[in-house]
Amino acid sequence: MRAKIMMALMLATFLAAMEGTIVSTAVPRITSDLSGFEQVSWVYAIYMLVTAVSAPIYGKLADLFGRKKIFLIGIGIFLIGSTLCGVAMSMTQLIIYRAIQGLGAGAVMPITMTIIGDLYTDQSARAKSQGWISAVWGLSGVAGPLVGGFLVDTLSWRYIFFLNLPFGLISFFMLVLFYKEQSKAATKRHIDYAGALIFSVSTIALLYALLTGSQEQSWLNPTIISLIAFSLLSFLVFYFVEKRSPEPMIPLTLFTNRSVSMINLLTLLINGIVIGLVVYLPIWTQGVLGESATVAGFVLTPMSVSWTLGAVLSGNLLGRLRAEQLIIAGTSILTIASFLLMLLAPDSPGYLIYVSVGLIGLGMGLITPLVMVKIQAAVPVDQRGTAVALNTFTGTFSQTFGAAVFGMMFNLVTVASGHSNLGSSFESGLVSSDQLVQVREILASGVHVVFTGAVALALCSLCLSIVLNQAEKKSVRAKK
Repeated sequence: MRAKIMMALMLATFLAAMEGTIVSTAVPRITSDLSGFEQVSWVYAIYMLVTAVSAPIYGKLADLFGRKKIFLIGIGIFLIGSTLCGVAMSMTQLIIYRAIQGLGAGAVMPITMTIIGDLYTDQSARAKSQGWISAVWGLSGVAGPLVGGFLVDTLSWRYIFFLNLPFGLISFFMLVLFYKEQSKAATKRHIDYAGALIFSVSTIALLYALLTGSQEQSWLNPTIISLIAFSLLSFLVFYFVEKRSPEPMIPLTLFTNRSVSMINLLTLLINGIVIGLVVYLPIWTQGVLGESATVAGFVLTPMSVSWTLGAVLSGNLLGRLRAEQLIIAGTSILTIASFLLMLLAPDSPGYLIYVSVGLIGLGMGLITPLVMVKIQAAVPVDQRGTAVALNTFTGTFSQTFGAAVFGMMFNLVTVASGHSNLGSSFESGLVSSDQLVQVREILASGVHVVFTGAVALALCSLCLSIVLNQAEKKSVRAKK
């Protein structure tokens, strides 16, 4: 029975994760059919933004009303959004429907990990199962563009959304049939509507400001400054609302729980490393090395493959090694890989990039299943969904914040040069050879600064993992 539930969870996770990347190969056809090229970035951003905001809310609802009911509602919303995306007649409609998709997808990751935590009480078995879920996320990064490209070339871009329907329904009905959750006592529960509303509004304002600022690099724009100030003030109000709520959406004890706070900080750091790699390595490959877009996309493939291997390996090693030891191994690998990326030069051996990317994936694969194991072990069962959802939100927020900060660092170096041909650098035929050399040097300097920032994040994550290990040792000694 557990195997069938795991299959349903993996299928739902694969669909939700793949939607983050499958659109990439369909953009030319979508903009050709719907126009609105200037809005295309929001086809990606709105999905990520709504998924991030809704995840903690779903986590709390799952704790209140049961995992199964809320998870099925999430899948249902995701499938409705997918159907609407497939029939969208304008770019504005597509963006709205992608938001609905993201609203459903927000339930998938946190509640999947929570259900696994409920199904498996043994840490080793729990880590193996969560390792498979992490592997699915890694696989989706490769499968998304490949499946999307095939459907766009053979059928229509609309089928990248319609594809979710049959497989999503299979996952839905498998959970209905095979997942028998222990029913909750029929007691009146308080729903923290005020907390959920304030959290949603403040988070949307902050993420919107970060996304817009990183895209337009206009951080001193009065609108962006106002949104950031508004979000910070709203979070302060959220704190006082949660403090007074009998059943807060995000219990403040999660922030005072040392283990949870350290794991969330680790999640914040390592996801920042990944977004720096994903965004700026293709710029290095195309802008500095002069390779094609296809080659630039292929460069990231080793990360997805090794992430999958690392996640499976992590689950199998837990038991022989402590979770903290494996996390130290993962952050050590991330640190080595980040140093290799920082040392990249235009004349570096080609294999160095693939080795570095593969090591990043391996390190992340080792760490991510154990993050969930540590989170779930650190909180009572009735807070498990909320704690996992908060960690999921932290990872998504890290990617948005990391993209904004790295974008600012990159532009401080490149835009400050004042070179007029930076936007044409990927096409060597558009500029003279002398100018092309200058452009590539400028881009190399910008990417180098970003990768130096990634090294700083990796070193911080390594130090944090060592502190986490020492804290666990002290806790074990105290129990004895």
